[in-house]
Amino acid sequence: MLSDHLHSTLYETLKFLFLILVTAIEAFLIHQRFKPICHFFYFTCLAIILLLQFYLSKPSVTYLVDFSCYKPPCFCRVPFSSFLENSSLVETFDSESMAFMSKVLTCSGQSEETYLPPALQYIPPKTNQQESIKEAQMVLFPVIENLLSKVQISPQDIDILIINCSGFCPSPSLSSIIINKYSMKSDIKNFNLSGMGCSASALAIDMAQALLKTQKDSDALVLSTEILSTGWYSGNEKPKLLLNCLFRMGSVAVLLTNKKQAKRSSKYKVVRTVRTNKAFDDKAYNSGMREEDSNGKLGVTLNRDLLQIAGETLRANITILGFKILPFRELFWLGVSVIKKGFIKNSCDVYVPNFKAAVQHFCLPVSGRPVIREIAKNLKLGERDIEAALMTLHRFGNQSSSSLWYELAYMEAKERVKKGDRVWLIGAGTGSKCGSVVLQCLRPIVGESNKGPWAGCVEEYPVMNS
Repeated sequence: MLSDHLHSTLYETLKFLFLILVTAIEAFLIHQRFKPICHFFYFTCLAIILLLQFYLSKPSVTYLVDFSCYKPPCFCRVPFSSFLENSSLVETFDSESMAFMSKVLTCSGQSEETYLPPALQYIPPKTNQQESIKEAQMVLFPVIENLLSKVQISPQDIDILIINCSGFCPSPSLSSIIINKYSMKSDIKNFNLSGMGCSASALAIDMAQALLKTQKDSDALVLSTEILSTGWYSGNEKPKLLLNCLFRMGSVAVLLTNKKQAKRSSKYKVVRTVRTNKAFDDKAYNSGMREEDSNGKLGVTLNRDLLQIAGETLRANITILGFKILPFRELFWLGVSVIKKGFIKNSCDVYVPNFKAAVQHFCLPVSGRPVIREIAKNLKLGERDIEAALMTLHRFGNQSSSSLWYELAYMEAKERVKKGDRVWLIGAGTGSKCGSVVLQCLRPIVGESNKGPWAGCVEEYPVMNS
């Protein structure tokens, strides 16, 4: 950060000195009464220099070529009755824990069609290292192969590989497993993000964009998933039992590039990314924690104030993003309301900007119906705006960081995303942190209803009881 600041200061200083030099030269030409042709030649050179500066300083565009979401096989489907029956046969759960999990499932907003990995369908569940690696291969290999087949590039063409998975961090790493499987090139830049929660996919896109700014003509592959077999909790503390009921299988592969020729074939370009973090605050830091219970059993504790903390982090993120994407009229009325609030007692609440003036589609955190509806209320969104989030929760459950892309796939399958439309992906995770990605559609997107995770079922949606 300090280096960037010094470079920026030096650049602005040089520009100021250049302006002084230009003024001095022109003053000299006028004082010496040079012929007009000299002034013309001088201004022509100056214009060429300024145009070159503009061209060279123009930031590179990051294109999102395409993405692919994982649809688990039918044998992974786990209806509520099967989940509860299997759990009851695991001796570690007492009757109170069973009643609690039954209640959570009923109120979760999920359907009977969600998926769990084979390792968690054994009695008792298999949560060892080897089963987790098998699960990782099961959810990652198909999306990689599907995506590369769609965009018609080879694994050897990938320059940057980023994988995010919060709870499972093996050695060799997940990225090394992918590189080994597909014999990727030796100079590939690979990264593993762990412990970043449901915000990790948005953060990975931000990271990929930053890396692409420093590496010309490159392709970046971003993979997002959560390995559930490592997160299974076999104790009786209620805050830790929530993850057993809410999290379900899912993964996504996203291809990003900064190659200019990719503009025609790419679905989207990345317009903005914003990251906010509250890990400096103890209350936020401890709101979601992986830890052992009193019997030494590992699980993730979700504290009661998690939603409040997530709301505060999200609010900070939205504030920063709003100033970058909202039209002037929305910022004007926001400013007026803030001033009135500060100087006039009993004035109305601060104006909530209309984000639909800048963004047409929203992919929200799929953390439960109450969370989705609370975010919708704060952003003044309608039922159609949150339909993709509610239907993704209903059909697939909470897939952690990859859920955002199932929402986008839903909107594409419904052919709602038009050329020129903007899509806002919001990821919020433990820590507490939040990431926003704003995409702009570059071409008509049609024919997706018979592809991807919603193939064969998108016609059944929306369902009214979600």
